[in-house]
Amino acid sequence: MTLPSRILHLPARVLYLALFLVATGLLGFGLYLQHVVGLEPCPMCIMQRYAFATAALIALIGAIHAPARTGERVYAGLIGAAALTGGAIAARQSWMQIDPPLIPECGPGLEFMLESFPLAQALPMIFRGAGDCTVVDWTFLGLSIANWSLVSFTATVLFAGWMLLRGR
Repeated sequence: MTLPSRILHLPARVLYLALFLVATGLLGFGLYLQHVVGLEPCPMCIMQRYAFATAALIALIGAIHAPARTGERVYAGLIGAAALTGGAIAARQSWMQIDPPLIPECGPGLEFMLESFPLAQALPMIFRGAGDCTVVDWTFLGLSIANWSLVSFTATVLFAGWMLLRGR
């Protein structure tokens, strides 16, 4: 049996655990870019993080639960829904980066919020994100963070679809 064939026939709990680890790694990299490199996430970036975290949490529950075939499909459907949601947000942000709107749609910057609002009002806004969604601050192989996020969500949707359709 070849290596790809072995991977395709791994138990669902192992595959869900792998997805959890990959999604957690992506979230960790996003936090690294924010807290070490100093890139401020925009509101769309924060929503994409929520989608990744949701998919990761569902995958972790699936890995721990080790469900029967029907349960595998339920988890795959939920992961697919989270990934489709995040992918739609990433696609919109990617489009906004290619063709920026005349008026930014993402909200004010961090400095403006801290200077203009009391801390109690600014904190929820900061949690939602402060960067401009149209700005490309970082690229790798010519793709922005939003582009890479879209690639990752697309791979997660494909994974979920494969988990829905695969046989025992």
